[in-house]
Amino acid sequence: MTLFLTESDVQELLPMERALECVEASFVAQGNDRAINRSRERILLPHVSLHYLAGALPDAQQVGMKIYTATREDARFLVLLFDTESGKLLSLMQGDHLGRIRTGAASGIATKYLARPDASRVGVMGTGRQARTQLRAIAQVRQLTGVKAFGRNQGRLQSFCREMSEELRVPVEPTSSPDEATRFGEILSTATTAQQPVVFGKCLQPGTHVNAIGANAANRRELDDEAVRRAALIAVDSLEQSRKESGDLIQALANLGRSWEGVIELQSVVVGKHPGRTSPDQITLFKSHGIALWDVAVAGFVYRQALQQGKGKELEIG
Repeated sequence: MTLFLTESDVQELLPMERALECVEASFVAQGNDRAINRSRERILLPHVSLHYLAGALPDAQQVGMKIYTATREDARFLVLLFDTESGKLLSLMQGDHLGRIRTGAASGIATKYLARPDASRVGVMGTGRQARTQLRAIAQVRQLTGVKAFGRNQGRLQSFCREMSEELRVPVEPTSSPDEATRFGEILSTATTAQQPVVFGKCLQPGTHVNAIGANAANRRELDDEAVRRAALIAVDSLEQSRKESGDLIQALANLGRSWEGVIELQSVVVGKHPGRTSPDQITLFKSHGIALWDVAVAGFVYRQALQQGKGKELEIG
Protein backbone atom coordinates (compact mmCIF):
# COMPACT_ATOMS: atom_id res chain seq x y z
CA MET A 1 0.00 0.00 0.00
CA THR A 2 1.07 3.58 -0.67
CA LEU A 3 0.67 6.14 2.11
CA PHE A 4 -0.93 9.44 1.12
CA LEU A 5 -0.01 12.40 3.32
CA THR A 6 -1.66 15.80 3.22
CA GLU A 7 -0.14 19.21 3.84
CA SER A 8 -1.47 19.13 7.40
CA ASP A 9 0.10 15.70 7.96
CA VAL A 10 3.47 16.95 6.73
CA GLN A 11 3.28 20.11 8.81
CA GLU A 12 2.52 18.08 11.93
CA LEU A 13 5.27 15.50 11.30
CA LEU A 14 8.13 17.76 10.15
CA PRO A 15 9.46 20.16 12.81
CA MET A 16 12.29 22.45 11.79
CA GLU A 17 14.78 20.71 14.10
CA ARG A 18 14.32 17.40 12.29
CA ALA A 19 14.35 19.07 8.86
CA LEU A 20 17.74 20.58 9.69
CA GLU A 21 19.09 17.14 10.60
CA CYS A 22 17.73 15.56 7.40
CA VAL A 23 19.06 18.29 5.11
CA GLU A 24 22.48 18.28 6.77
CA ALA A 25 22.63 14.50 6.36
CA SER A 26 21.82 14.92 2.66
CA PHE A 27 24.72 17.37 2.31
CA VAL A 28 27.00 14.80 3.95
CA ALA A 29 25.81 12.08 1.57
CA GLN A 30 26.28 14.42 -1.38
CA GLY A 31 29.77 15.38 -0.22
CA ASN A 32 30.77 11.73 0.20
CA ASP A 33 29.46 10.72 -3.24
CA ARG A 34 26.65 8.74 -1.64
CA ALA A 35 23.82 10.60 -3.33
CA ILE A 36 22.39 11.25 -6.78
CA ASN A 37 20.77 14.55 -7.68
CA ARG A 38 19.04 15.57 -10.89
CA SER A 39 18.48 19.25 -11.54
CA ARG A 40 15.07 20.75 -12.03
CA GLU A 41 13.50 20.68 -15.47
CA ARG A 42 10.71 23.02 -16.52
CA ILE A 43 7.96 22.96 -19.13
CA LEU A 44 6.69 26.49 -19.70
CA LEU A 45 3.25 26.94 -21.26
CA PRO A 46 1.17 30.10 -21.69
CA HIS A 47 -0.97 29.61 -18.58
CA VAL A 48 0.86 26.99 -16.54
CA SER A 49 4.36 25.67 -15.94
CA LEU A 50 5.40 22.16 -14.90
CA HIS A 51 8.54 21.60 -12.83
CA TYR A 52 10.16 18.33 -11.77
CA LEU A 53 13.36 17.25 -9.99
CA ALA A 54 14.59 13.89 -8.71
CA GLY A 55 17.21 12.41 -6.42
CA ALA A 56 18.32 9.33 -4.53
CA LEU A 57 19.90 8.49 -1.18
CA PRO A 58 20.87 4.83 -1.71
CA ASP A 59 22.15 4.26 1.83
CA ALA A 60 18.71 5.21 3.16
CA GLN A 61 16.99 3.14 0.41
CA GLN A 62 15.17 6.27 -0.75
CA VAL A 63 14.64 7.57 -4.27
CA GLY A 64 12.05 10.09 -5.28
CA MET A 65 10.96 13.17 -7.09
CA LYS A 66 9.04 16.37 -6.62
CA ILE A 67 6.70 17.58 -9.33
CA TYR A 68 4.64 20.75 -9.28
CA THR A 69 2.63 23.13 -11.41
CA ALA A 70 2.53 26.90 -11.12
CA THR A 71 0.03 29.42 -12.44
CA ARG A 72 -0.51 33.10 -11.69
CA GLU A 73 -2.98 32.12 -8.97
CA ASP A 74 -1.46 29.06 -7.32
CA ALA A 75 1.16 26.32 -7.17
CA ARG A 76 0.54 22.64 -6.44
CA PHE A 77 3.29 20.34 -5.18
CA LEU A 78 3.57 16.56 -4.92
CA VAL A 79 6.48 14.43 -3.66
CA LEU A 80 6.78 10.76 -4.62
CA LEU A 81 8.97 8.54 -2.43
CA PHE A 82 10.06 5.07 -3.62
CA ASP A 83 11.95 2.19 -2.02
CA THR A 84 15.23 1.49 -3.84
CA GLU A 85 15.08 -2.27 -3.23
CA SER A 86 11.51 -3.14 -4.21
CA GLY A 87 10.72 -0.12 -6.38
CA LYS A 88 7.51 0.30 -4.39
CA LEU A 89 5.88 3.72 -4.18
CA LEU A 90 6.06 4.20 -0.43
CA SER A 91 4.36 7.54 -0.19
CA LEU A 92 2.63 10.25 -2.16
CA MET A 93 2.63 13.48 -0.19
CA GLN A 94 1.59 17.04 -0.75
CA GLY A 95 4.77 19.09 -0.84
CA ASP A 96 4.14 22.80 -0.33
CA HIS A 97 5.01 22.89 3.37
CA LEU A 98 7.73 20.30 2.85
CA GLY A 99 9.34 22.51 0.21
CA ARG A 100 9.27 25.63 2.34
CA ILE A 101 10.71 23.95 5.41
CA ARG A 102 13.48 22.08 3.57
CA THR A 103 14.54 25.30 1.82
CA GLY A 104 14.62 27.10 5.14
CA ALA A 105 16.57 24.23 6.67
CA ALA A 106 19.18 24.41 3.90
CA SER A 107 19.76 28.09 4.68
CA GLY A 108 20.00 27.11 8.33
CA ILE A 109 22.78 24.66 7.49
CA ALA A 110 24.52 27.28 5.34
CA THR A 111 24.31 29.69 8.28
CA LYS A 112 25.66 27.04 10.64
CA TYR A 113 28.77 26.51 8.51
CA LEU A 114 29.34 29.94 6.96
CA ALA A 115 28.10 32.65 9.33
CA ARG A 116 30.29 34.01 12.07
CA PRO A 117 29.92 32.01 15.29
CA ASP A 118 28.91 35.18 17.15
CA ALA A 119 26.33 36.25 14.56
CA SER A 120 23.15 37.23 16.39
CA ARG A 121 21.29 39.78 14.24
CA VAL A 122 19.40 39.05 11.03
CA GLY A 123 18.16 41.25 8.23
CA VAL A 124 15.24 39.77 6.30
CA MET A 125 14.02 40.69 2.82
CA GLY A 126 10.50 39.44 2.18
CA THR A 127 7.63 38.65 4.49
CA GLY A 128 6.00 35.61 2.89
CA ARG A 129 5.80 32.03 4.10
CA GLN A 130 9.30 31.21 2.87
CA ALA A 131 10.77 34.16 4.78
CA ARG A 132 9.27 32.66 7.93
CA THR A 133 10.90 29.25 7.50
CA GLN A 134 14.21 30.95 6.67
CA LEU A 135 14.10 32.83 9.94
CA ARG A 136 12.97 29.80 11.95
CA ALA A 137 15.92 27.77 10.66
CA ILE A 138 18.46 30.53 11.32
CA ALA A 139 17.11 30.85 14.87
CA GLN A 140 17.86 27.14 15.40
CA VAL A 141 21.58 27.50 14.59
CA ARG A 142 22.40 30.92 16.07
CA GLN A 143 21.31 32.65 19.27
CA LEU A 144 19.47 35.65 17.89
CA THR A 145 19.14 39.01 19.62
CA GLY A 146 17.32 40.99 16.95
CA VAL A 147 15.79 40.94 13.48
CA LYS A 148 14.89 43.72 11.07
CA ALA A 149 12.64 42.96 8.12
CA PHE A 150 11.68 44.74 4.94
CA GLY A 151 8.65 44.13 2.76
CA ARG A 152 6.77 46.27 0.26
CA ASN A 153 3.34 45.45 1.67
CA GLN A 154 3.09 47.28 4.99
CA GLY A 155 0.24 45.17 6.31
CA ARG A 156 2.09 41.92 5.68
CA LEU A 157 5.29 43.42 7.08
CA GLN A 158 3.60 44.41 10.35
CA SER A 159 1.99 40.96 10.67
CA PHE A 160 5.28 39.21 9.93
CA CYS A 161 7.13 41.20 12.58
CA ARG A 162 4.45 40.73 15.22
CA GLU A 163 3.98 37.00 14.64
CA MET A 164 7.68 36.12 14.33
CA SER A 165 8.51 38.17 17.44
CA GLU A 166 5.97 36.15 19.40
CA GLU A 167 7.10 32.82 17.96
CA LEU A 168 10.86 33.30 18.34
CA ARG A 169 10.74 35.54 21.41
CA VAL A 170 13.19 37.85 19.66
CA PRO A 171 12.49 41.46 18.62
CA VAL A 172 11.55 41.47 14.93
CA GLU A 173 11.17 45.06 13.76
CA PRO A 174 10.10 46.59 10.43
CA THR A 175 12.47 48.72 8.38
CA SER A 176 11.60 51.45 5.92
CA SER A 177 14.10 50.39 3.24
CA PRO A 178 15.94 47.31 1.97
CA ASP A 179 19.26 49.07 2.59
CA GLU A 180 18.45 49.32 6.30
CA ALA A 181 17.76 45.59 6.51
CA THR A 182 20.97 44.85 4.58
CA ARG A 183 23.12 46.95 6.94
CA PHE A 184 21.55 45.63 10.12
CA GLY A 185 22.79 42.15 10.83
CA GLU A 186 25.62 39.68 10.55
CA ILE A 187 23.17 37.46 8.64
CA LEU A 188 20.97 38.54 5.73
CA SER A 189 18.14 36.43 4.30
CA THR A 190 16.46 37.27 0.99
CA ALA A 191 13.21 35.55 0.05
CA THR A 192 11.58 37.94 -2.40
CA THR A 193 9.91 37.90 -5.79
CA ALA A 194 12.18 40.71 -7.01
CA GLN A 195 13.34 40.71 -10.60
CA GLN A 196 15.90 43.47 -10.07
CA PRO A 197 18.43 43.78 -7.21
CA VAL A 198 17.22 44.68 -3.73
CA VAL A 199 20.56 43.93 -2.02
CA PHE A 200 23.40 46.30 -2.86
CA GLY A 201 26.97 45.40 -2.08
CA LYS A 202 27.81 48.88 -0.83
CA CYS A 203 25.43 48.25 2.10
CA LEU A 204 26.85 44.89 3.18
CA GLN A 205 28.83 45.10 6.38
CA PRO A 206 32.13 43.16 6.73
CA GLY A 207 31.49 39.68 8.12
CA THR A 208 27.94 39.35 6.79
CA HIS A 209 26.63 35.98 5.66
CA VAL A 210 23.91 36.13 2.97
CA ASN A 211 21.31 33.45 2.23
CA ALA A 212 19.76 34.36 -1.14
CA ILE A 213 16.84 32.16 -2.18
CA GLY A 214 14.37 34.32 -4.09
CA ALA A 215 15.57 34.71 -7.67
CA ASN A 216 15.31 31.37 -9.46
CA ALA A 217 15.61 32.25 -13.13
CA ALA A 218 18.43 33.50 -15.31
CA ASN A 219 16.66 36.82 -15.90
CA ARG A 220 15.90 37.57 -12.23
CA ARG A 221 18.13 38.69 -9.38
CA GLU A 222 18.07 39.94 -5.81
CA LEU A 223 21.78 40.86 -5.54
CA ASP A 224 23.67 43.49 -7.50
CA ASP A 225 27.10 42.96 -9.04
CA GLU A 226 28.88 44.56 -6.09
CA ALA A 227 27.27 42.18 -3.59
CA VAL A 228 28.60 39.22 -5.57
CA ARG A 229 32.00 40.86 -6.09
CA ARG A 230 32.46 41.43 -2.37
CA ALA A 231 31.63 37.82 -1.43
CA ALA A 232 34.88 36.08 -0.50
CA LEU A 233 33.09 32.73 -0.62
CA ILE A 234 30.16 31.85 -2.88
CA ALA A 235 28.45 28.52 -2.21
CA VAL A 236 25.51 26.98 -4.07
CA ASP A 237 23.42 23.84 -3.61
CA SER A 238 24.12 22.57 -7.14
CA LEU A 239 26.55 24.04 -9.64
CA GLU A 240 24.67 22.43 -12.51
CA GLN A 241 21.37 23.95 -11.47
CA SER A 242 22.88 27.34 -10.60
CA ARG A 243 24.45 27.67 -14.04
CA LYS A 244 20.94 27.41 -15.49
CA GLU A 245 18.82 29.26 -12.94
CA SER A 246 20.90 31.67 -10.86
CA GLY A 247 20.35 35.08 -12.38
CA ASP A 248 22.20 36.54 -9.40
CA LEU A 249 25.38 34.71 -10.37
CA ILE A 250 24.94 34.32 -14.13
CA GLN A 251 24.55 38.06 -14.65
CA ALA A 252 27.00 39.27 -11.99
CA LEU A 253 29.85 36.94 -12.95
CA ALA A 254 29.46 37.90 -16.61
CA ASN A 255 29.41 41.62 -15.79
CA LEU A 256 32.45 41.24 -13.52
CA GLY A 257 34.38 39.22 -16.10
CA ARG A 258 34.67 36.29 -13.69
CA SER A 259 34.23 32.57 -14.26
CA TRP A 260 32.39 29.99 -12.17
CA GLU A 261 35.69 28.49 -11.08
CA GLY A 262 35.55 30.05 -7.63
CA VAL A 263 31.96 29.01 -6.90
CA ILE A 264 31.67 25.91 -4.69
CA GLU A 265 28.89 23.58 -3.60
CA LEU A 266 27.94 23.85 0.07
CA GLN A 267 28.36 20.11 0.57
CA SER A 268 32.15 20.56 0.25
CA VAL A 269 32.14 22.80 3.33
CA VAL A 270 29.83 20.51 5.29
CA VAL A 271 32.12 17.48 4.81
CA GLY A 272 35.34 19.45 5.33
CA LYS A 273 36.67 19.43 1.78
CA HIS A 274 36.60 23.24 1.70
CA PRO A 275 37.46 25.44 4.70
CA GLY A 276 34.49 27.77 4.38
CA ARG A 277 34.83 31.08 6.19
CA THR A 278 38.47 31.85 7.07
CA SER A 279 38.10 35.35 8.53
CA PRO A 280 35.52 37.17 10.70
CA ASP A 281 35.41 40.01 8.17
CA GLN A 282 34.70 37.91 5.10
CA ILE A 283 31.36 38.26 3.35
CA THR A 284 29.94 34.83 2.51
CA LEU A 285 27.06 33.98 0.19
CA PHE A 286 24.84 30.93 -0.12
CA LYS A 287 22.79 31.02 -3.31
CA SER A 288 20.01 28.47 -2.97
CA HIS A 289 17.61 27.12 -5.58
CA GLY A 290 16.47 23.95 -3.83
CA ILE A 291 17.52 20.47 -4.86
CA ALA A 292 15.77 17.12 -4.98
CA LEU A 293 18.02 15.54 -2.36
CA TRP A 294 16.48 17.74 0.30
CA ASP A 295 12.99 16.68 -0.74
CA VAL A 296 13.93 13.00 -0.67
CA ALA A 297 15.67 13.31 2.70
CA VAL A 298 12.82 15.05 4.51
CA ALA A 299 10.15 12.97 2.74
CA GLY A 300 11.81 9.84 4.08
CA PHE A 301 11.65 11.23 7.60
CA VAL A 302 8.01 12.25 7.22
CA TYR A 303 7.09 8.82 5.87
CA ARG A 304 8.74 7.01 8.79
CA GLN A 305 7.06 9.30 11.31
CA ALA A 306 3.71 8.74 9.67
CA LEU A 307 4.09 4.98 9.97
CA GLN A 308 5.04 5.27 13.64
CA GLN A 309 2.17 7.61 14.48
CA GLY A 310 -0.49 6.05 12.28
CA LYS A 311 -0.93 9.12 10.09
CA GLY A 312 -2.00 9.28 6.46
CA LYS A 313 -4.35 7.34 4.24
CA GLU A 314 -3.47 4.08 2.52
CA LEU A 315 -3.98 3.95 -1.21
CA GLU A 316 -3.99 0.96 -3.51
CA ILE A 317 -1.55 1.88 -6.26
CA GLY A 318 -0.12 -0.94 -8.37
